[in-house]
Amino acid sequence: MRTVVDPCGRTITLALQPQRIISLVPSQTELLHHLGLGDRVVGITKFCVHPQEWHRTKTRVGGTKKLNREVIKSLQPDLIIANREENLEEDVLWLERFVPTWVSDVRTLCDALELVERIAEITDASHRGAELAAALKPLCALQERSRKIKVAYLIWQEPFMAVGSETFVHHMLEAAGFDNAVPFARYPQVSLPQLEDWGAEVIMLSSEPFPFSAAHAAVLRERLPAHQKVVLVDGELCSWYGPRMLKGIPYLQRLYQALAI
Repeated sequence: MRTVVDPCGRTITLALQPQRIISLVPSQTELLHHLGLGDRVVGITKFCVHPQEWHRTKTRVGGTKKLNREVIKSLQPDLIIANREENLEEDVLWLERFVPTWVSDVRTLCDALELVERIAEITDASHRGAELAAALKPLCALQERSRKIKVAYLIWQEPFMAVGSETFVHHMLEAAGFDNAVPFARYPQVSLPQLEDWGAEVIMLSSEPFPFSAAHAAVLRERLPAHQKVVLVDGELCSWYGPRMLKGIPYLQRLYQALAI
């Protein structure tokens, strides 16, 4: 056994090589797959859609914020990997009573790199974790742009909600050369007139958690001033930390180049 401290400052004791792992966050599930832990992951959430084979075959333990505690307990895990933002504190407090529960807290690109290395360490997959971290580090360097494109990244409607500072998406946008126009932290409720007042040139509509579609974009284009562009963006590529960042950062960089024309 060994004692580790998770990113939330919680001390947990776990096996040297956990054999029955449950992941409660989609991006962290994808990371476990990338680390080659297929046989040792026994449970995932219904939102863990990547890899598709795991989504079809692994036991589902409910949603990120609506866990089936009895199913989790029946799987007899020796490690649960959760996230401070995605999972409810009351669930974590209940789970940690009977199984080591490691909680991540990812708000920056540096946090995401550290997550890769630390999850690899606690699952005894340090070599693959180091390889992934090494591939991600050059992508995480901020892009030097002659002009910053001011954007507002919307994640919900009725009411509209956007990403502010102190969020992973905010730092992904920065890495690609965008400037987040939203002057608040976390996930504030916003109005369309505010977006214009803040100078947002581009309104990004994420595919998750609210599934913005072409129809939503068309409605917004009618409601917004002509100089504000509305674009649909892939929420997985913009907000999933871990191996998806290998595609996500270049995706946002290409989007910047297209919008800068």
